[in-house]
Amino acid sequence: MTKAQLLRLSVVLVSIFMILLIIVYWDNVGTAHFYLHTSVSRPQSPGAISGITAGEGWETLPDVDEFLAKLLSSSLKQNSSVRRKTEQLLAQGSSKPVVSNLEERVRGYDWSTHNARNSLDQEKLQIERQRMLREFCANSSLAFPTKERSFDDIPNYELNHLIVDDRHGVIYCYVPKVACTNWKRVMIVLSESLLDHGVPYRNPLDIPREHVHNTSAHLTFNKFWRRYGKFSRHLMKIKLKKYTKFLFVRDPFVRLISAFRSKFELENEEFYQRFAIPMLKLYSNHTTIPTSVREAFAAGLKVSFSNFIQYLLDPRTEKMVPFNEHWRQIYRLCHPCQIDYDFIGKLETLDEDAAYLLQLLKVDRLFRFPPSYRNRTASSWEDDWFAKIPLAWRQQLYKLYEADFVLFGYPKPENLLKD
Repeated sequence: MTKAQLLRLSVVLVSIFMILLIIVYWDNVGTAHFYLHTSVSRPQSPGAISGITAGEGWETLPDVDEFLAKLLSSSLKQNSSVRRKTEQLLAQGSSKPVVSNLEERVRGYDWSTHNARNSLDQEKLQIERQRMLREFCANSSLAFPTKERSFDDIPNYELNHLIVDDRHGVIYCYVPKVACTNWKRVMIVLSESLLDHGVPYRNPLDIPREHVHNTSAHLTFNKFWRRYGKFSRHLMKIKLKKYTKFLFVRDPFVRLISAFRSKFELENEEFYQRFAIPMLKLYSNHTTIPTSVREAFAAGLKVSFSNFIQYLLDPRTEKMVPFNEHWRQIYRLCHPCQIDYDFIGKLETLDEDAAYLLQLLKVDRLFRFPPSYRNRTASSWEDDWFAKIPLAWRQQLYKLYEADFVLFGYPKPENLLKD
């Protein structure tokens, strides 16, 4: 046998070995339950939303992607019975969750009924939201950082908000202060990534808040590199093509108010140390600043909303460290011009959007989406909160978040941007 033949044989054997390794370690991230049947294709016209089955539309993928995709799809049949048994167990959960967490009881839930839009209206709404997003991503008149880069150009650490559920073929990009706690709960229930006394959680509200935001409870895109190495981007692209991808957004200025209320009006030691102390030093006249948030609150010393806006507008802020996720722009968290989202929900229509999405995912019979908080920050509060913010600052702030306003169809707040 010639050296060339031996070399080719070696390459083939190494390739087979690598493939076997992928298969063996697949269970580490739940890919043994690789289900695609709930993926939603992008609607072309009202009523056109339908499921995508394994094996469709692979012809446009590169050879490696196509091979991996077909390899993964082969596990569907052997796992279908396992999934049916799991869903039967989940369906036994109560329709109205029992709120056991103290923090949730204090914040309070709105259990009032809401008149849901009919399916046709929801389909039209989604088509319009997606059309607007695609048009502005392609429109050269709207410029913002990172808009023109490709998905391959996005570093792994910027993909940490994309949560993957391989059991149902779902990818969720979470945006803090946009019902992300409850959507993360839903993803945990769907993916069965957390157990309660050896049994997967069936009811989203049963999951303690401290577990919801534990990064180990979620499989995110930024973890792929550690698990799959050079195959990670190929797998991401396959899942982006075949899975249902969704996010929920919110009026950018209202989201800022909500973030401020949550992190600076309540005693939060982490945010006090990381953000409040520097803000007080830079933007207030206080010379002596308490070392703990409890001491500061007892002395009546808090960061003002004006201090917070100054911090956001200060060019030194981003030079030191990127915006915290609670006030980072949505386009920087979820990359809407690089990822073709199948569903765009809004907090302003959360109840209707959530119900419709669960229906599209075919999981609406398993549980209901947790209800809204009664004390949720309202859009009507904007005028009061920004009343003491100088006009020039408001205008600068709008430019900072303009892409989020435009991409997701929020009207320009003219009343705040003019005298």
